[in-house]
This record gives sequence, C-alpha cells and structure tokens, in this order.
Amino acid sequence: MTPQSGRDGESTRDSESGSGGAEQDPGPTRRGVLLGVGLAGLGGALAGCSTAAVPYDANEAGIPPNGPAQGGMPSSGATTSQASTPGSGGMSSSPAPAAGGQGGQPAKKKAKPRLAGTVLGAASEIPVGGGKIYTAAKVVVTQPARGQYQGFSAVCTHVGCIMSTVANGTIDCPCHGSEFKITNGAVVTGPAPAPLPAKQIKIVDGQVILL
Repeated sequence: MTPQSGRDGESTRDSESGSGGAEQDPGPTRRGVLLGVGLAGLGGALAGCSTAAVPYDANEAGIPPNGPAQGGMPSSGATTSQASTPGSGGMSSSPAPAAGGQGGQPAKKKAKPRLAGTVLGAASEIPVGGGKIYTAAKVVVTQPARGQYQGFSAVCTHVGCIMSTVANGTIDCPCHGSEFKITNGAVVTGPAPAPLPAKQIKIVDGQVILL
C-alpha cells in the first residue's frame, strides 16, 4: 500500500464517519421531543391529582366508608356564615325604657290639690228653694235656685239660738220666732235685730265645703 492510498483510505473513513455522525443527529432530536411530551403529560396528570391524604380503604372519590373525617376539611358554609354575621349574639340591644316613667316605673298620677276647709255633706241633700242646717258646724246652706248655693251662720242674732228649720223661703229660729231670707239672710220677722252673717262655702266634686 502506498502512502497515497493510505491517506485516501483515511479520508474515506473520515468522510464516512462524518457522514454517519450527521445521520445520527436526527435520532436524539426525536427522542428529546418525545421525552418532553411525556414529561408534560405526566405533569398534567400530577396536577389533576389531589395532594390531600386519602385513606387506604377510600373509594374512587377518595371518601372512606364511614364518611369524611370531621375536622379534616373546614366547612365553607360555616366560614361564610361567621363572616356574613360578625358579632351576632355578642351584643344585644338594650331594652327600651317603659313609657310613662323612668327606670320602667309607671308615671304617678298627680294628686289633686286638697282644699282647706270642712266637708259638710253632699250637695244633693240640699233641696232647691230650701236649705239644710248643719248643727255641729253651726252653718245653714240654702239653694234658692238650682245650682246656686248660699251659706249663713245658723246662730240667731237675737239671743244666739240655733236655727231649727228651713221652709217657705225662710230660715226659722225656734226660740222667739225670728225668720231670715234664704237668699241673703236678711231679717223677715223679729225680734232678731240683724241678718244672719254669711259663710263662705264651695261645691267640690258634689260635696259642700265650708271654707
């Protein structure tokens, strides 16, 4: 073999080896593509799986035979309820005070002012055109016309006897026969020298009050 032929043979091998290397490049490229596709599919499958622990006897949905464990997964409904009604039951509105008084006590009725005086009796006991003698108070009350009341002393101005009757428009003394008008107490018949003194009276709630 000549040196020239040896060099030719090496050149031929080099070219073959070079051409063979060029033909091998597409192989790894296809494998890389397939490998990338496989990894992407595996990643998607892993992403779709739940990372929560599954009991060994759970069914395909991941639920054990006795139902889901309490406390394992918080209830979204309970959380929503607590968030939507914060502080419910924590604060209660204070009751409104009872109307008509402070502190729930009913308002007291105002007492009617008491009139100073002495109650003689019911006004209905005094007849129209006549009168009534109140011996203990020494007062005679007449009603000359309906609703018109007059008060006088029941002591006769003659010798101090107490009047006994009211009749025929006069107030009569039993001692000596003196008579006085029921309208103004003036003397109608003597021997009384002066009219009967007037007395202040008032009708309050149907009662005759001596002031």
